[in-house]
Amino acid sequence: MIPAAHACESFRVPPLKIVSTVALTDSQRHALRAAAPDADLIDRGCRNNDEIAALVASGCDVMLTFRVPDDLLSRAPSLRWVQLLSAGADHALCGPLRSATIPVTTASGIHATPIAEYTIASMLAYAHRLHLTLRAQARREWMRSASFMGTVDELRGRTLGVVGYGSIGRETARLADALGMRVLALKRDPSIRSDPGYRRKGLGDPEGRIPGKFFAPEERLAMLAECDYVTVTLPLTPHTRRFIGARELSAMKPGAYLVNIGRGEVIDEAALIEALRSGRLGGAGLDVFEHEPLAVESPLWEMENVILTPHMSGANRGYMDKACELFAENLRRFTTNRPLLNLVDPHLGY
Repeated sequence: MIPAAHACESFRVPPLKIVSTVALTDSQRHALRAAAPDADLIDRGCRNNDEIAALVASGCDVMLTFRVPDDLLSRAPSLRWVQLLSAGADHALCGPLRSATIPVTTASGIHATPIAEYTIASMLAYAHRLHLTLRAQARREWMRSASFMGTVDELRGRTLGVVGYGSIGRETARLADALGMRVLALKRDPSIRSDPGYRRKGLGDPEGRIPGKFFAPEERLAMLAECDYVTVTLPLTPHTRRFIGARELSAMKPGAYLVNIGRGEVIDEAALIEALRSGRLGGAGLDVFEHEPLAVESPLWEMENVILTPHMSGANRGYMDKACELFAENLRRFTTNRPLLNLVDPHLGY
């Protein structure tokens, strides 16, 4: 007969093994260990998929990561949940997790402040012609102030269309509303105004009260025709690929300004370039592109009416602190069998 003490040891459940493919700070580790005190936590900065595969090879129940290697499931057969560090899940769902039953959660909500601020900054820079003055500064050219009298605009009183009313779109709407802009919003199901996703206190528009009107995807031409500024915050899914094409760009107000911080493939880039060249579209603030890095021969580099950045709108010093705050909350939920925040629906792609 097995002694009682040995019997308990033989049936002891092994501790939850958490692997982070990003190196954590002491405070971040402390927050995660407080959320799951009995778990084993391993963190290491991984520069590529090979390093990630090597890290999870010794076993992994929960993974915190930006990247998802193609052979992840064979490397970590005990994997039970993946917490992505990105707002989008397209890179994970088109790989090994496409048909897997493992829950995947995103970091949607942690990017709301930096990306909303970036969007408003891009709009302000264009409205006040800072994109032109910065180019003139590089040429050591003093532009006469009189030349701006007929071209500088105020945002107050203008209409902003938000294409994709998630956490980023809602925070952008809140800031635009504070600046006196009229806000319109497009979402997959306009009848559902509230947002159940992760949100930091005081941010966004959780009840969907700011937009003067909501539009469905099939009504996008009508919304675009009313907007002086448009921000595209859509995730990339089969339904959103090239959501904005030549037809949509033609429907926009002449001289309107378009910001894309979602995914490059959501906009037909060739049609966008043509609209910018023809002057039909006043300008564009682009942080994402169909192919990244953007090719050196792309005409977008030289266009004076384009404000271009290298997919950095979500970057900020507190990124991982906010990500770990969300991950810690999800860890508490995971270990107590409660619904996870930002759970991806594989059929919708986000």
